[in-house]
Amino acid sequence: MHALRDWVQAHDELVRRQAAWMDLPVTDVAALGQVVWAAEAGSPLSPTELARLHGFTSGATTALVNRLEAAGHVERTRESSDRRRVTLRPTPAARERTREFLSAVGTDIATLLASTPPDELRTVTSFLQRLTAASHAGGA
Repeated sequence: MHALRDWVQAHDELVRRQAAWMDLPVTDVAALGQVVWAAEAGSPLSPTELARLHGFTSGATTALVNRLEAAGHVERTRESSDRRRVTLRPTPAARERTREFLSAVGTDIATLLASTPPDELRTVTSFLQRLTAASHAGGA
């Protein structure tokens, strides 16, 4: 658990560095990161899903998305047959800025991931998924 705490603190520091680099509040960068990761995974977020991930109210989420949209980092799209459903997509510029930041600070992480045997990555991934599920179950 100490190692996980250390990783969370290191990740938080990366988010703070990215926020300073992009001249955005930490909250906005953390949300933008979620939007980019979800889109990269092929599962773009709705504002409701973003609110749930960050524990925000719908009003706070609307203000956050408005800021990110005004800054040119996200777009609201309507991709569902239900035109009321809004999907958040990162703009190409936001994707590029995220890639630039990660290429500048993520070299050591990428090297570590590339040099870790696939079976070890599967074990760690499985453990983290179970830990996440247990954490969610404990908060229910």
